[in-house]
Amino acid sequence: MLSSLWKKKTSLMVGIDIGSHSIKAVLLSQNDTGYVLETVAVEVMPRGAIVDREIQDIEAVGKVVAKIRKKISSSVIQAASAVSGQTVITKIIYMDVALNEQELASQIEIEADSLIPYPLDEVSLDFEALDINESDPSKINVLLSAARTESVEARVAALDAGGFVAKVIDVESYAISRAFDLTLQQLPDDASGKIVATVDLGATMMLFSVTEASNHIYSRDQLFGGEQYTRAIVSYYNKSFEEAELAKLSNDLPPSYTFEVLAPFHTILVQQIRRAIQMFLTTSGKEKIDYLVISGGSALVEGIEQLLTEELGIHTVIADPFSGMEIASKINQEQLAKTAPRFMVAAGLALRSFVCLLYTSPSPRD
Repeated sequence: MLSSLWKKKTSLMVGIDIGSHSIKAVLLSQNDTGYVLETVAVEVMPRGAIVDREIQDIEAVGKVVAKIRKKISSSVIQAASAVSGQTVITKIIYMDVALNEQELASQIEIEADSLIPYPLDEVSLDFEALDINESDPSKINVLLSAARTESVEARVAALDAGGFVAKVIDVESYAISRAFDLTLQQLPDDASGKIVATVDLGATMMLFSVTEASNHIYSRDQLFGGEQYTRAIVSYYNKSFEEAELAKLSNDLPPSYTFEVLAPFHTILVQQIRRAIQMFLTTSGKEKIDYLVISGGSALVEGIEQLLTEELGIHTVIADPFSGMEIASKINQEQLAKTAPRFMVAAGLALRSFVCLLYTSPSPRD
């Protein structure tokens, strides 16, 4: 089925990033000068509740969402979350520019049947018309998205179990691309027109997402994340997994950690990102990546910004999606500054409150 695009003005939605190690939530509002960060929240996820980006235990995830619910204003009940991983497919396809929206939808469904390696009745589809194709002005570039419906429905069910109404289930790479605009002021002035890769380093997966002139053009998941660093700490210092996670975030490690666990992790990280960049350049025909933005919990690992700038020769910054925002007085700004990169996906999802993709629930009157 092709989901209809939601054109009505929305009330505020909390962005909820459901990860394998934690759930992160962001609530934004807007005033005359820009966005206002109203709430950020994090709750730890039970191990095994999510594996390879797929929810394994809806009830367990729902209980964690319910803890987030208690930290969000009771007036905000709608939520946006995202799917990602191997069951999510995004492709740029080329369609006749003369087609109207209904004709475009019908033609895309036909095209999708040959492009998506799953039966269409098991898939949720969405599309976004982008711009005129430079090589062939009779064609328009269309971004096609597909996800297994069971993945979408599992997130809807988890949000519902936690006390929210799932209004939007987006694609994680799109959420990151949306949040990229929030980080532009961290980059040189010309970044808005350049090719910028955002690398979101999660616990077990790395999402490599590319924008050109602020348009999303590429994304790819790689099986790599900060859990490898955590497991090295467990191995070297005889800590439990939970103790190692805490030590990693607080840098409470012996001096020898820099060559025992940090340096090896740095080496693997550079290899993974270099491989992702090369794959993008090969498949896209682009010549280079102009800037790198690093987000996710593992972006907080010591020394990554300087390491990648020096090793890859690409200007690199650690994402702060809240830089330049007004921050609500109840939020601890010192703590926020230390953890901001973790909230990149949740911030991008929260921005759906202000823009009108895979799942959009019908309004009560529909």
